[in-house]
Parts: sequence; C-alpha cells; structure tokens
Amino acid sequence: MKLIFEKSISGRGQDIFPACDVPEVLPKVELRKTTAHLPEISENEMGRHYTALAKRAHGVNDGFYPLGSCTMKHNPRINEKMASLPGFVNLHPLQPAHTVKGANELISGLEAALCEITGMDAVTFQPAAGAHGEFTGLLLIKAYHQDRGDFERNEIIVPDSAHGTNPASATMAGFKTIEIKSNENGMVDLESLKEKLGPHTAGLMLTNPNTVGLFDENIMEITRLVHEAGGLCYYDGANLNAVMGIVRPADIGFDVIHMNLHKTFSTPHGGGGPGSGPCGCKEFLKPFIPGLTCKDGKEYTRAEKSIGNMTGFYGNFLVMVKAYTYILTLGAEGIPAASSNAVLNANYMQEKLKDIYPVAFDTTCMHEFVLCLQDIYKDTHVSALDVAKALLDYGIHPPTMYFPLIVHEALMIEPTETETKETMDEAITAFREIYDLLRKEPEAVQACPQTTPVLRLDEVKAAREPVLKYKFD
Repeated sequence: MKLIFEKSISGRGQDIFPACDVPEVLPKVELRKTTAHLPEISENEMGRHYTALAKRAHGVNDGFYPLGSCTMKHNPRINEKMASLPGFVNLHPLQPAHTVKGANELISGLEAALCEITGMDAVTFQPAAGAHGEFTGLLLIKAYHQDRGDFERNEIIVPDSAHGTNPASATMAGFKTIEIKSNENGMVDLESLKEKLGPHTAGLMLTNPNTVGLFDENIMEITRLVHEAGGLCYYDGANLNAVMGIVRPADIGFDVIHMNLHKTFSTPHGGGGPGSGPCGCKEFLKPFIPGLTCKDGKEYTRAEKSIGNMTGFYGNFLVMVKAYTYILTLGAEGIPAASSNAVLNANYMQEKLKDIYPVAFDTTCMHEFVLCLQDIYKDTHVSALDVAKALLDYGIHPPTMYFPLIVHEALMIEPTETETKETMDEAITAFREIYDLLRKEPEAVQACPQTTPVLRLDEVKAAREPVLKYKFD
C-alpha cells in the first residue's frame, strides 16, 4: 500500500472553499522558513486512501480483542447516539451556568451514580484519562497530609505487579515509590507490606482485582494496616469492570479512586483517546478536590482548599454522556450482571486452556487471567510473542504480552462480558491449534504471522530507530 505522499501529484488538489471575499484582518506572521510538505491529492483518492487504512486496522468491531487489563468491550450504539445530540455537541465551555442546566444535571447524575458504585462521597471529572486520575488522587493525598502539617509523609507503596503508571504518577506527585513483593499466590505479601509501612508512608496504591486477575483475600487487612500507619489507600480503578456493582472500593477501606470511563463504562478508546479518568474521594478529602462545581444551575464554585485545576473546565464531557447512558441503560441489575459475566467468561477460557498452557496462578480468577509460557519457551523456543503473532493469522488481536513483570513469558487475557461463548470457543480452538503446531513445528509459529499486510517486524530497530516522518527527496 502506498503512503499518501507517494500518491501525491504536483498541482492536484481539492477546491472545497471559495476564495475569500472579505478583508483579511489577521496579521501575516511568517513562522515557516519553508513551505509545508503537504500531499496533493484529489478528494476521491484521499477517501480511498483512508478507507484502505481503516480496513487494515483491528478493533472491537472487527473481531476478538482480549487485551488484558484494558477492557476493550463492545460500546453500545445508543451511547454514541446520546453523545451526538445537538444540545450536548453544541455546548460551549464558557457558557454561563444558567444556560447549561441540562449538562450540569447530567454531570450531577453521573457523579451520584459513580458514588453509589464506588462508595465514595464526591467525584471530580477533570482528569482526562486513567493516569491523569491517578495523579489527581495522589495530589489529594498529598494535600491532605500537608494540610495537617504532616510533611514527612513522602512515600507511596506500590506492589511489584502494579501498572507502570502507578510509580510514574507517584513520582510526578513528588513521592518516593516503595515497592512491595507479591507472595506465591500473586497477592500482596503482608510481611513485606508491614516492613515498608512507617512514619513516611503517605499511602498505598493498589489495583483490586490485581494485575494477575485475582481479588486479594487479605484486602481488609491490607487497608487496615495502611490506615493504622497513618497512610491513605488509593484504588486504581483499571480493573473495576470485574467488581462494579458487587464490591464498593470504599467499603473495603479505600479513600480515593480513579475510574476509567473509557474502559469500564463503555466508551470507544485506544490509539490515544478519547478518555476520561474521574477521581472519587471520601468526605474528608472533598475540601481538596480540583476544579469548579455547579449545583442546581447556580454559579460555579471551588472547593475550600482545592488543589487547583487538573485540566480545563469539567473534562471530556461527551465521554461522560456515553458513560451515563451506559449506566442508565444497564441499571442497578445490569451493572453487577456485566461484572459477573466478565468473571464467568475469564474463568471459562482459563479452564479450557490451562491443561496445555500453564496458568500463572491456578485458581479462580476475576475478569482476566495470565498464562505463563516460560516452560514452553524452554522446551520449544516458542515465546509468548510468537504465540501472540500466530493469533494474528486467526484474526484475533493478541492479548497483553510480558505483563505483569512478575510472570515470565506472560500472556494476559481478558475476554469481556460482551463476548459470546461461540467467539470464545473459536479463540480457544485457535490457542489449541497454535499449541499443537508449536510442539510439532515450532519454527512455523516463530515465522508467524503469514496472512497480515505487514509480516514480522524488527521490533528492536523500530524502537531504537523509529521513522516518524516521510523522507522527501
């Protein structure tokens, strides 16, 4: 397939706009030293080009997408319909409060729903995505301790199985990251936690279910120990899809949480957006909440000791519209049913695969599970990457590879609640056929994929010497 620059013909273009027939008022400021290299192409050819690109992309509408820890599930079309209503689409962020009562009512309703689901007392929608929500929550923890004059609490405890954004967010917030080990069951090692707790502990960041898909059986003891040490408990909501409507993070000892509306509450994401990572907190943290709030269509106000703005205005409003539509559509019975089905699907696939692919932690999982191909690699030299590449030839998006880091040759699989048994059975068949092939002809699996537009790439070179722009003659 040619690049759009390779299709470019000098002098060809698209006459869409008429010539300007009013005086130009903007000053002419020459910022460029050379003319921009833009492709010259007809509208017809441009349409064909981007349609061809779209056909090469793989998303949840194309096939099975078991990307662990990312919750790539079907997004009901009613969500898109509601978010395209003119009354929402045509709003301006600088409108006076009394002209956007409907939008403020929607935000208040969504806040109330998320508080009910999580057990929190307030939610700010300013964070633009998950890591941004983490950063916001950590700033709330920091503001709380400093407001009490407790400036010595500068450490955030993070498990060794945590998402990489956790230590990064803690560092950005000015904390020192303290890592604790996982035990042989894939859960927090209580003795390791006790050793790390102390007068410098500001808080603990934890995902529950964790990144190996397990609900920590000691969660109440974990949060109790942190609180006794004077720290706060932060809930990474990345895996909330497994427990929404069933377990409320606040009820198991968490003080602050971020949620991924673009994952858990069904907004299309991937490739950079759109995202929304609202941050919820308990009552004692409300004075520090960021941004402005508006109740009953009155003027906007700021929390008493607000940490300031995390982004402009309320955040990604149309993502909120989609999430609220999703919640109202499912209702009080549908929300926990979605979680239950996600857990059921994951356990079904795990049981159907674990006789040939070793499971990292062989127990009942939550919404995702992790295979450990370390022994397979030792026997056949077929890696987790090779198996992931082979799945491409079956039209299946690969699962998450080599994460979490505590599992060697890991494949993390998350079959969401919107996948049918028939789809999962097809995926299970693919996994089993790949296993049979890697035992008989390992070199054939190592040569995959064979049916995709682009075959096996030099990934090391691509990372070290990326080609980020077209090289003109």
